[in-house]
Amino acid sequence: MIRLLWAASTSIRNFMRRCRPSNVLLDAIRTRRGLKWGLPAMLLAIPYLLIANLSTEAAANGGPRWLHLVVLVCIWSALKLVCIGPVSIVLLIRARLRESAAVRRSQVEQQEEPASVGSR
Repeated sequence: MIRLLWAASTSIRNFMRRCRPSNVLLDAIRTRRGLKWGLPAMLLAIPYLLIANLSTEAAANGGPRWLHLVVLVCIWSALKLVCIGPVSIVLLIRARLRESAAVRRSQVEQQEEPASVGSR
């Protein structure tokens, strides 16, 4: 039974990872080239919150109960998009520091190389 539940949850997770627009966007932002788009992506939380609000109102006014699931999914996606902004800034700063350290290291190695060749 646990094996069946595990397989089902893995399948659902893989489907959601590939097909939900917020997950595809977050995967693109987590790349080195995409880190700069973390803050603008936070603005995409607004439409998700708007959809959640409209779904809540529709469910409260006699709409189908499954709209509550839409509300949960939209709020979860909005929270993920809001959180990626500060996270992407930290990751971008860390990547740039790492890159600048590598450039300095290569410059130091290039300066030391001619000196060691001349001393032989």
